[in-house]
Amino acid sequence: MEAPTQASLFSQSRPVRRAACLLAGAGVLILIPMLYIGWPAREFSAFRSFIKATAGYASQTVDAVPAPLVPAPLVPVHVALVQQEAVPIYLACIGTVQAYNTVSITSRVDGQIAQILFVEGQDVKQGDPLVIIDQRPFQALLDQQLATLQKDQALLAGAVLDMQRYDTLAIKSFATQQQVDQQHALVDQYRAQTSNDQAQINYARTQLEYTTIRAPISGRVGIRQIDQGNFLHASDSKPIVVITQLQPISVIFTLAAAALERTKLTLGRVAASVVAIGQDDRTELDRGTVEVVDNQVDQSTGTIKLRASFPNTEFKLWPGNFVNGRITVDTRPEGLTVPAIALQHGPRGDFVWVVKSDNTVMSVNVTADQVANGRVLIERGLSKDQRVVTSGYYRLENGAKVEIDATAEKPPSAG
Repeated sequence: MEAPTQASLFSQSRPVRRAACLLAGAGVLILIPMLYIGWPAREFSAFRSFIKATAGYASQTVDAVPAPLVPAPLVPVHVALVQQEAVPIYLACIGTVQAYNTVSITSRVDGQIAQILFVEGQDVKQGDPLVIIDQRPFQALLDQQLATLQKDQALLAGAVLDMQRYDTLAIKSFATQQQVDQQHALVDQYRAQTSNDQAQINYARTQLEYTTIRAPISGRVGIRQIDQGNFLHASDSKPIVVITQLQPISVIFTLAAAALERTKLTLGRVAASVVAIGQDDRTELDRGTVEVVDNQVDQSTGTIKLRASFPNTEFKLWPGNFVNGRITVDTRPEGLTVPAIALQHGPRGDFVWVVKSDNTVMSVNVTADQVANGRVLIERGLSKDQRVVTSGYYRLENGAKVEIDATAEKPPSAG
């Protein structure tokens, strides 16, 4: 036999409820004249009990009818598929930008600055002239050494002729052997003197060349520290200007030694790719290579230093700046990733909302690894092509029915 439905129960109880209401109304109409005429107390009490029973039956009949059930509304959500792809494994670190080479330009001779040939902030090439010191004293010294050489060369030529004559006379016994030996010694003395004169000339020429200060490396000059007309000394510690090499440029990264032990990086020279990221942890500044891992660990902090080189073609890296680094140390060939916005944090750990085939949701505990490029690597808990909720999860509970709404507000992008 088919059970009565809610609508049938409601329709069957309607005549009963109407009859009960009519009886209660009739009782009230009869009760008023009875009070006016003055019935005996016993008959009046019995009639009043009948009216109460009739009203109670009517109220019980009304309350017995259940309210109609309203289905819960569907929750609009966005979903994304669990992707399986090759995922690079990164190590995050903080670094300080340093110039690849830095040179302080000073003078190697004493003299007054005659000309300054560079402009502050200018890019210079190796060998470009920067400063010219007064050359006249050094040119005079070079001329003096040249004259001394010419004099000693003339003396040497005369001594050689005399030596040849003494040798001829000694054969005929017209000159003693002592005279011959003395003349040979004099020739050797003049030859040594001319060699010394040539060395003095070379030194004077070198000093003259030092009066033109040239760029030892290619780079960018900074702010000039000494102006034209000042007198320079070779012993001065204050530089004229500083040249920094910005292309390429270096970054010194600091990394926990324990994290380095779990990677394939070794002490000494390595070749691991690295990305320099701005302080907002999003803006990519440049891509380079880790060249050297330091050979010792800082015992006070438990960290180790790495030196990376970047081409810096767009001059986004400047010496002294702090940058975030992301070093690629390994690759997970079949890693599972989901959008980072789908990962939730609860008292029992990380979890995601998974949409099942019947469009109901279920919270699944997961083990998350690194987060990079807006996606998080999932170690355990999910499988490929599962659907995870990326927006609207604040209204979800296990078993809730959802509606995949493509017109709902897009979820915010995660860095």
